[in-house]
Amino acid sequence: MPSADTEKLFIETKPGHLFFRAAIPGALGMLASSLYYLLEGILVGRVLGAEAFAGLNLAMPFVIINFAISDMIGVGSSVPIAIKLGRGEKKEANSIFSAAIVMIVLAGIVTGALLFAFAPTLFRLMGADEYLIPYAVDYLRAYACFSPLTTLVFAMDNYLRICGKIKGSLMMNIFMAIACVIFEVFFLFVLRGGIATAAIGTCIGMSSAVITVFSFFLRGKMELKFNKPKFSFSLIRTIVSCGLPTFLSNVSGRIISIIMNVMLLSLGGADAVSVYGIIMSADGLAMPLLYGTCDSLQPSVGYNWGARRFDRVGTIEKYCFGTGAVISVFFGIFLFLFPDFAVSLFVEEGGQGIHALGIAALKISALTYILRWIAVCTQCFMSAIGKPIYAATISVSAAFVFPLILIFVLSPIGLDGIWMNLPATSLLTAMLSAFILTRYRKIVSKEKLGISDSSL
Repeated sequence: MPSADTEKLFIETKPGHLFFRAAIPGALGMLASSLYYLLEGILVGRVLGAEAFAGLNLAMPFVIINFAISDMIGVGSSVPIAIKLGRGEKKEANSIFSAAIVMIVLAGIVTGALLFAFAPTLFRLMGADEYLIPYAVDYLRAYACFSPLTTLVFAMDNYLRICGKIKGSLMMNIFMAIACVIFEVFFLFVLRGGIATAAIGTCIGMSSAVITVFSFFLRGKMELKFNKPKFSFSLIRTIVSCGLPTFLSNVSGRIISIIMNVMLLSLGGADAVSVYGIIMSADGLAMPLLYGTCDSLQPSVGYNWGARRFDRVGTIEKYCFGTGAVISVFFGIFLFLFPDFAVSLFVEEGGQGIHALGIAALKISALTYILRWIAVCTQCFMSAIGKPIYAATISVSAAFVFPLILIFVLSPIGLDGIWMNLPATSLLTAMLSAFILTRYRKIVSKEKLGISDSSL
């Protein structure tokens, strides 16, 4: 049976209290863990210059792809683990947990080695010049070297929340953000290092957080405990299918970023790539709050779904969707009214024409957040209840299908077409998500009749 503390938190706590105990710390924790990416971009742009910042933005899609496979395993295992615990099947939950850890480490080794070996080739194929390639290669290879360890960080966050350690998840992310800042500042300002040392500082901070949290699981102080992992085709299929929406969203989104970077290099050179990096950095503040709110409630939603508390699931999701709307719309308004503030964080006013171009681009991209919350909340909800096909449909459409179509549709407009891609995609995915949500009552009816996914 699940522990009394976990059952009390997920089953007995009033949905409103559960939201404040889980979603708010989760969102703040995810924001804290993302702030170092923002700070890293600011430091690299200000200290090392515009070309280094452009090189960072060329490499970043590959860095995120490196994390995507391990994140897929972490998220994909979290869904069946939460549902198993909700059903009282603790031994099976621990087996999935143990197998997932092994899979993440192996994936980190393989993807890290591949990215290290092929980094120069990747950037040459993108059309980067000989000035940008060294920056991008050094940055990517530093992350690749730490891949087997750093790729565990997102899974550790998920497992802490499944164990009911909401504050522990928040503290891990705060500790990681502080450690990343300290090491990066030390390498850039004290040692006067280059772009590789900026990445190394971040990786050391992430590794410190992983080792600290991992030690608690090794000592058996969590509800989830290590046992001898049992691998099977059905287990791997379940993990992959449940984590596929997150994986596809991460990877396909990065593929679109790579395509856009290629187009931006052709249309506007390094300045245009830098502006796109500023837009993505701004998005890196909004999405942790938005996605973190929804993602933090996934264990409780999955737990209650497994316990067949469908009314409670619906109540929790009302808090999730309502809060997501407030966060998303507020951020869009702020970005539209104060775009110069965001641009000035990365470049000096008037610097190489980036400032004026960035302000215009941010005003257009701010429209994205009017409807962005609908797709994010729906995708997280469908993932939490073990409906990966619906979640994957939203994630792939939002991150790849719609943006790719719009790239060709809006390409005659030039750079403005690139900036308009984001709000147009947001509108289309909101419509798709609304359609998928109309099927929720049918899903619940089938669950009440016992027609569910036996793999979970």
